[in-house]
Amino acid sequence: MKNWWFSRFRVVVIVVALVVLTSVASVAWKMMAVKTVAIKTAPVAVTKAKHKAPKKRLDPVIVLPENEWVDSTLKSLSIEQKIGQLFMVATFSNRDESHYKYIDKLINDYQIGGLIFFQGGPVGQAQLTNRYQSHSNIPLFIGIDGEWGLGMRLDSTISFPKQMVLGSIQDDRLIYRMGDDIARQCKRLGIQINFAPVSDINNNPANPVIGIRSFGEDRENVARKSVAYMKGLQHNRIIATAKHFPGHGDTDADSHFTLPVLTHSLEQLNNTDLYPYREMIADSLMGVLNAHLYIPALDNTPNQASSLSDKVVNGLLRKDLGFRGLVFTDAMNMRGVLKNGKAADVNLKALVAGNDVLLYPESIAETVARIKDAINQKQISEKIIDDKVKRILQAKYWAGLSKYQPVDINNLYADLNSEKSKELYRELCEASVTVVKNDNDLLPIGSVMDNNIASVSIGEGSSTAFQKMLSTYKPMRSYSFYDGPSSQEQITEMLGYLQPYNTVIVDIHGISSKPGRNYGVTTGMVDFVNQLKQQNKKVILCLFGTPYSIQYFPATDAMICASQDGKDQQEIVPQIIFGALSSKGRLPVSVLAYKTGTGVNTTSINRIAFGTPESVGMDGISLKKIDEIATAAVNDHIFPGCEVLVARQGKIIYEKQFGGLSYRTNDRVTPETIYDLASLTKVSATLQAVMLLYDRKQISLDEKASKYLPELVGTTKQNFTVRDLLLHRSGLISFYPSLWDRTKTSAGGLLPEYYSSKQDTAYYLQVAPKLFAKGALRDSVWKWVVESPMNNRRDRAGNYGYLYSDLGFLTLQKIVERITGQPLDIFVAANIYEPLGLGYLGFNPLRRFSEKQIAPTEQDYRFRGQLLQGTVHDQMAAIVGGVSGHAGLFGTARDLAVLLQMNLWKGNYAGKRYYEQATVPFFSRMYDESHHRGLGWDKAPADGNSSYVSPLASVNSFGHTGFTGTMVWVDPEEDLVFVFLSNRVNPDAENTAITTQHTRRKIQDVVYSSLIKRKSQLP
Repeated sequence: MKNWWFSRFRVVVIVVALVVLTSVASVAWKMMAVKTVAIKTAPVAVTKAKHKAPKKRLDPVIVLPENEWVDSTLKSLSIEQKIGQLFMVATFSNRDESHYKYIDKLINDYQIGGLIFFQGGPVGQAQLTNRYQSHSNIPLFIGIDGEWGLGMRLDSTISFPKQMVLGSIQDDRLIYRMGDDIARQCKRLGIQINFAPVSDINNNPANPVIGIRSFGEDRENVARKSVAYMKGLQHNRIIATAKHFPGHGDTDADSHFTLPVLTHSLEQLNNTDLYPYREMIADSLMGVLNAHLYIPALDNTPNQASSLSDKVVNGLLRKDLGFRGLVFTDAMNMRGVLKNGKAADVNLKALVAGNDVLLYPESIAETVARIKDAINQKQISEKIIDDKVKRILQAKYWAGLSKYQPVDINNLYADLNSEKSKELYRELCEASVTVVKNDNDLLPIGSVMDNNIASVSIGEGSSTAFQKMLSTYKPMRSYSFYDGPSSQEQITEMLGYLQPYNTVIVDIHGISSKPGRNYGVTTGMVDFVNQLKQQNKKVILCLFGTPYSIQYFPATDAMICASQDGKDQQEIVPQIIFGALSSKGRLPVSVLAYKTGTGVNTTSINRIAFGTPESVGMDGISLKKIDEIATAAVNDHIFPGCEVLVARQGKIIYEKQFGGLSYRTNDRVTPETIYDLASLTKVSATLQAVMLLYDRKQISLDEKASKYLPELVGTTKQNFTVRDLLLHRSGLISFYPSLWDRTKTSAGGLLPEYYSSKQDTAYYLQVAPKLFAKGALRDSVWKWVVESPMNNRRDRAGNYGYLYSDLGFLTLQKIVERITGQPLDIFVAANIYEPLGLGYLGFNPLRRFSEKQIAPTEQDYRFRGQLLQGTVHDQMAAIVGGVSGHAGLFGTARDLAVLLQMNLWKGNYAGKRYYEQATVPFFSRMYDESHHRGLGWDKAPADGNSSYVSPLASVNSFGHTGFTGTMVWVDPEEDLVFVFLSNRVNPDAENTAITTQHTRRKIQDVVYSSLIKRKSQLP
């Protein structure tokens, strides 16, 4: 009796210790401490010395807990029910009812122990899981082959990068986080076992079945990442299953179709193949999947699969390596194992060899009968069956199945496709991209002023995500071979197009993960790159596929390997090329002279990048409210279409377009849609020029404007200063309709002495798409501005008070042009827009773009008598030829975001300083609180009462709005850039619903709320 109590007490102590140590280990991992999750009776040293045979482990790691539920359940089972627990049957959620009834029957008739789901969908699988569990007396194990996540088997779920992609990552904490997130998804879907990670060392490039499923060929890298993935799963009570034991990496055949042969010696096996398994077992590995291989060094029984070998399973795995978890066979329907006999006999051999669970078995009824017969004939003892079933029940208890709960179908899709998961996917992709070669520090490309760069895409068609992202940083000529060059004539033609360019960026797609046919690399691809090199061009080669493809291409000036193709990778690589992102990846395998671990770190150079809301501390789900507001606004005819862009911490994290260019066409708004920015011209062109001249000490804010414009001397305008103009307190009136009224007849028509429907040397100022004005009109307009009346708003001291004035910024334009000797549009393009790589931002867009790319504004019946599309909406700016200090600028949301980011970064962008560090803060601080004005910039009202600015915007924020329905806003306190573009004046400028409905403010409210919500979620 005393011994019984002592035994029970010892069991309790062990269980308690296991729970405590598991919790401690979980915390320790996150604090970057490395050790175990399980109980060890003694620390296990890992030696790098060579061995003649696998080292025997005397101190096995206990991973399966003792429990009363386990013992009582085991005792209640008949021999038939025990045998049933050994089967894990394959099932699918995309089959018909006959298949589902077949699974029902297996559960009811044989009390099978588990199911492994293959193809289907998450909702269907959840429903079937609940159905099947309801038929089972003992909760079923539910497993999945989710090496790169649920998306490996299920539609509508996330697929993380393949393991060889992950092998390039230097921060193993990312691998842990992936395992953690996959575990979260598994638990949500009622899954307890993930048959991952692949722990094989892929040291044979010709391997037809492992390849990109492996972390690579370096044993240390494979082991570290396998342990990290395992920990991520098991810290969340999902059983990790290392595969394919004892190592499938150096085989040249696929065990699905035949029995591969592994010819490694015992020394090779121990030092290479077994290393990751040994490391995982020494930690806390709960599951191992046995491969179907022929390994003479371990068991030379002719044609016997290692999964059927007592020497391999009971000997090597259980005894020598000390594994005490669950042992699974690889799928028992594979030809590599069924060559050993009939299914029932082979299944029995697998159990006798030491496997606990038969995965994907065939002939279940016959196998049950065969096992019972074997027990009777003493081929296998019932004690061995009991031991296997006990381990299965212990694992079920550990995974929480003793308190089974059905899968909740509600919100399942959203839970499995969380913003957190999407952000993690992006992080993994970014961390994996490897710059293999970078001669003379060609990357990152700093200056975008060099016009001698072009790009050629091969194998992806035209207008790829890669080329679109390149053009975000530098407008360039882009070419493509849809399937790759198939003849020398095609190559020669392309070389002709590329003749003017010194640097060519080549992106290769369609690379296969299979070694056959050179991984999909064609002779034409290689010949084209070779001939580019022969023309002494600098070539930046970007490979979107397995690193093994590197071997077929010549050494280029720079080479980048993304290891996998997809929209994310295609957007990340250009950001590395232009320094928006750094690169830290390393090759996970050796290719030619490039050894494992090859990689060049490149740095970021303060250029705007792209990311997810979660990557910058924002809540992506909250931001979806913007979609609702913008869509409703389009439906309510507040505007035909719009674009919203949000950037934080130097990353664009929200960029969406809604609606169309007008109500009359089906043309949709795109990231390349160009909008009339109206008064955003004031801060995006004129003010930028003023700040440049201020830094150069060519302009003084407290100097009278008449010093720079002598024609103001002796007029009512001779005494206001540059500062007065910027603060809208110069005394100038808001706008001056008389300017264009003077060019009209008394009946409202246009005077022919000013206008013509045809453009020629006299009438060359474009006022509307089909209307041109005399060049002399520009001087006349300025003369009329000088003669214009002043407003009558003066304070008691006689000083002019605040009155928002377009004429003030037209005057600032004249000052800039007089000082620089250049037109405003030429000056800001040469000094700001072009160095920043802003290809769309500028005046008079019809000179460079098709009207189809430009959002139309008003159907102007009052003045120009036509639809305005590509010419400025503002009348005063129109009659001076579309270039004015207050209006006339056109652009895209991305270009504006870059300009504003430069301002947010205090004049620094991509390694170039545009303004002194103090300049933008000086101009953007509050100077007139009652009218919320900075120098040129609009400011957030102190009382929060605004129709367009969120009351959540900080007091240090600044921006501007435009009459056509536009807005930009910068918040230094939140490191935030906000851009809103619309054409609310289409077709009629009298539509003011965007203001009365507070649409811009509501959208900005959502942006700030996403920050607040995210902050509350952060640890």
